This record gives sequence, structure tokens and C-alpha cells, in this order.
Amino acid sequence: MKRRVVVTGLGLVTPVGLSVESTWGSLLAGRSGVDTIGKFDVEKFPVRFAAEIKDFDPLKFIEKKEARKMGAFIHYAIAASDEALADSKLTIDDSNAERVGTYIGSGIGDFWAIEREHEKLLNEGPGRVSPFFIPSAIVNLAAGQVSIRTGAQGPNSATATACSAGAHAIGDSFKIIQRGDADAMICGGAESAITPMSVAGFAAMRALSTRNDDPKGASRPFDRDRNGFVLGEGAGLLILEELEFAKRRGARIYAELVGYGMTGDAFHMTMPDETASGAYRAMSIALRDAEADPSHVDYINAHGTSTPYNDKFETLAIKRTFGDHAYKLAVSSTKSMTGHLLGAAGGIEAVFSVLAMHHKTLPPTINYDNPDPDCDLDYVPNAPREVSEVRYALSNSFGFGGTNAALLFKRYEE
Repeated sequence: MKRRVVVTGLGLVTPVGLSVESTWGSLLAGRSGVDTIGKFDVEKFPVRFAAEIKDFDPLKFIEKKEARKMGAFIHYAIAASDEALADSKLTIDDSNAERVGTYIGSGIGDFWAIEREHEKLLNEGPGRVSPFFIPSAIVNLAAGQVSIRTGAQGPNSATATACSAGAHAIGDSFKIIQRGDADAMICGGAESAITPMSVAGFAAMRALSTRNDDPKGASRPFDRDRNGFVLGEGAGLLILEELEFAKRRGARIYAELVGYGMTGDAFHMTMPDETASGAYRAMSIALRDAEADPSHVDYINAHGTSTPYNDKFETLAIKRTFGDHAYKLAVSSTKSMTGHLLGAAGGIEAVFSVLAMHHKTLPPTINYDNPDPDCDLDYVPNAPREVSEVRYALSNSFGFGGTNAALLFKRYEE
């Protein structure tokens, strides 16, 4: 019999808030976190805006000496993990440390450290490169630092599966607990990739929106006039626990994680298959894993990047997966407000899916002004929606290289 896995804690650092409460409030207010980039001079860049983290002070969470050894994505992960652990009231001590793990994904790690130290190498020579360069930048150090700080001695790992990384970290953690290798996992995604090289690279691919005259309206998933995604940064983490472990300590349970699907498109390095096969199969596998009736899914937090191909083919994948029920469920893309957090997207959007279920309120897709004939589902346009219940919520994440993840949450019942 499969061990049941529940969500007991949530933590967020996002472009629209530095906590779960502030972020959720911004989503329901339809507040965009997108603005002109302030981290570097963007005058010569074809894209001059992003969804940056604002007013974040790592010294509220980390001693100054230690913070200097870490990339910003690690700072965000630590802040989110502190909030998630406090929310869950999970104490890690000698009695359980070996049964609590950390699993945090990131698409890139700390791009700032790479650019900064490369410049030192070129201008000042190899002797000036920081000894903390590698541990501040590599992807697995978010999970590693959270493990060190909390004393969690169980499974310690990371995913680097592009825009699916956070979702894969959560799904893999679900399976780790389900098969009995841990009783609790701190899991999700973190990213800090709003840098000159990153923005230039994504712009060169023509992946980014170019609405420099209207940054807050640039991320418009499923809208006819969408023209690319908006780069974002931050972290989203969950505390997952085996049900009996959580119940024994009297934990509050937000939701149950019941299904996980992961697939590969085997098609193209950036563009989805025109039949939407990979996304369709990921969702179908998650439903099958949960033994869930597709008609009971009430909400999907879509990958919804605001790119022409993703939104069209994700819509097709939802129709293939749910048939006629696709027109009865609600779909929204919170990337319309947060931008696309790359490897952290699956982490924050899993949190949003759980919050939608917990509060019985669906966050909107803002900037939805002109319907696209190819995107004809209910995208919760421009305003949040209160509902009587959310039985199941699905969170989708799809990444470059054709890597796909789908997480299925269920309203908790004894």
C-alpha cells in the first residue's frame, strides 16, 4: 500500500511578495511584479524589464559572513525554507533528522556569481577568483545549505531540469516519502537569473516579450497578443510529510499530494510537439498515479508562459487529457503576475495550487484582453474567483529540452 503524502508547510519569496501571505494577497489583487530592470544598466538591451525580487534583505535570515558565501538563489531558498518550516511547526532534531530530507531544483543556479567571477578572471587574473565561487553558484547548494542550516540528514538532492526543476524536485520528494526513504522533505525550487548574460541570451532566442513600453502588461498568457515570457526570480518551497508522521505531531494539513507525472517530448530543444504529447502524457500519468477521476479536477495552475507555442499547445494538451471536462474546469497562469521563475516556477506554482485549494479561491490570469481562438478554455480572466470547493488541483511545468512535470494535489480527507 502506498504511503500517503501531505503538505504541511509553505514558503515563498516572489516578485509580488516576500512571504506566502504577501504573495497571495498580491495574486488576488491582480498585482504585477514586472517592471524595468534595476539590477544593471539595460539601455543597450532589446528587453529592459523583468520580475525582480525587491526589498529582500538576506541578513534577516543569514549572518553576513555566511551570506557572502552564497548566491542569491540560495538566499531565497533559505528564506522560503525558514517560512515553510515555521508554518509547518516541524522541529528537526536527533529523533527525526535522518528521516527529513532536502530537494530543491534550479534551472541555472546563481548566474550572477558566474558573470562576476568570470569578469574577475579576465580583468584581474585567476588569483582573484573567489574560493566561494563554485559553492555559491552550483545548483545543489540551495538544498545543501538548507540541509546544513536545519540539520536535515535525509535525502539531499537537486534537479536542474530547466523550467520543470522545481516541480520535479517536489514530485521526486513525493516518491521518496511514498516509498519509505524519508518521512518529510523540504522541497521546491529557487532561481536568481536576472543578469546581463541571461537576459541577453533569452532575448537572442526571441523567447522574451519585448513590450518595453508596457512591462506590467507584457506577461499575458493565453492572450492573442502574447509575444514571449517575462524573466522572474525567487523561491517556492513546501514541507511534504508522510501522513501518519504528520498526524502524530498534530500538524495542520493543507492538502494531499497524490499524483506525479514526468515525460519527455523527444521533439525539439525549445518548442513543444504540435500534438502536445509530452504535456498530455505528463498530466495523464499524474492522474493515473493518483487513480483520480479526471472529471474531479477543478483547477489547473498552468505552465502558461505567455509564449505563442507553449500556451497554444498546453491548451491542446489539457483538451486531450480532459476531453469535454476541459471546458468545465478553471485554468490560470500566475506567471501573468510573477513572470517566469524558470527552475523556481514549479515551486511557487505548487504553493499557489495548494493555496487555491485551501482558500477555495482561484488566482486570475491578468492581462487577458483579447481571446485567442486556439486558447478557448476558462482562464479565470483578470479577477480572482471564489469557488465552493477545489477537489483536485493540477500544477504543470514544462522545460527546454522537452522535460515535463505535472503535480496533482487533492483536498485532504481522513
